[in-house]
Amino acid sequence: MSSTKGQVIRCKAAVAWEAGKPLVIEEVEVAPPQENEVRIKILFTSLCHTDVYFWEAKGQTPMFPRIYGHEAGGIVESVGPGVTDLAPGDKVLPVFTGECRECRHCKSEESNMCDLLRINTDRGVMLADGKSRFTIDGNPIYHFLGTSTFSEYTVCHVGSVAKINPDAPLDKVCVLSCGISTGLGATLNVAKPKKGQSVAIFGLGAVGLAAAEGARLSGASKIIGVDLNTSRFEQAKNFGCTDFVNPKDHDKPVQQVIAEMTGGGVDRSVECTGSVQAMISAFECVHDGWGVAVLVGVPNKDDAFKTHPVNFLNERTLKGTFFGNYKPRTDLPSVVEKYMNKELEVEKFITHSVPFSEINKAFEIMLRGEGLRCIIRMED
Repeated sequence: MSSTKGQVIRCKAAVAWEAGKPLVIEEVEVAPPQENEVRIKILFTSLCHTDVYFWEAKGQTPMFPRIYGHEAGGIVESVGPGVTDLAPGDKVLPVFTGECRECRHCKSEESNMCDLLRINTDRGVMLADGKSRFTIDGNPIYHFLGTSTFSEYTVCHVGSVAKINPDAPLDKVCVLSCGISTGLGATLNVAKPKKGQSVAIFGLGAVGLAAAEGARLSGASKIIGVDLNTSRFEQAKNFGCTDFVNPKDHDKPVQQVIAEMTGGGVDRSVECTGSVQAMISAFECVHDGWGVAVLVGVPNKDDAFKTHPVNFLNERTLKGTFFGNYKPRTDLPSVVEKYMNKELEVEKFITHSVPFSEINKAFEIMLRGEGLRCIIRMED
């Protein structure tokens, strides 16, 4: 790949020209990386609900044409000036957030919310010069989340690129660069259940199942899956869930149902739906004295959380998390090692696979609510 260093690369990318319309495979020009940037050859990418949400352009500022995609794995093709910890040939995971290693957040052991590279859905250009690295016939195509992995080559800021074990299979670990790590880290890094404790998981999509997987890895004795879709319960057993509650099946608040199931409430809960009602239930279902509830789901901008202050005075704790509290460059390689050491089972999250030429099938699968993650093979 060294022969392409410093040159514009022509390759295929799936371009979204307008909201909700099928992506179009186009030939795009990908400029060389600028200062503190890395150009990556993407080998495998997967579809996350966030891609679909912004492609539909419901409730946020539309930005088209755009190249979506942010869960992926690839190989470094070339690096720009100032990049010292990555080299051509390195296996990497591009990440939708970043770690500049210089701001107060990055220097804090308690935060992963980098001032420079924190998620920004409204930015469609690179930080170095405010321009896109993608063009078609000289016309710019917007970036997405600083990653744009629905392209055979992409350019990312070095702070949003995690170098991983060279032996890691990219067709598996690519899913660790967003949703799976978010749910896993919410449990392992934030809720921190002790061995033998009980955990309630609200929402049994991919992120919620990853949170359940974290509870399983922690040695939780009872893992209660809460979802309005009963059809998800059987699959959730593979991720450690031992009990299930569908709020629609009860004429009392789900937090009361869970309290009755557990002798006063669960030790930990993780909310992965974005529903404010689920957030309230997740908080109010934890045991007084030591219960900890963790919010993962993203609510609507006008939502408000309401609970009685006595729930806090009774020594319940409410926490939030972003990307499972993982710092992308520092911590993500260790999540990959959990897979390599057979502690973490990634394969069960991957339910579909399609070639890049059929990327719209992945969108159809997700819109139908089928499966968890669909891998998109860039080379077939």
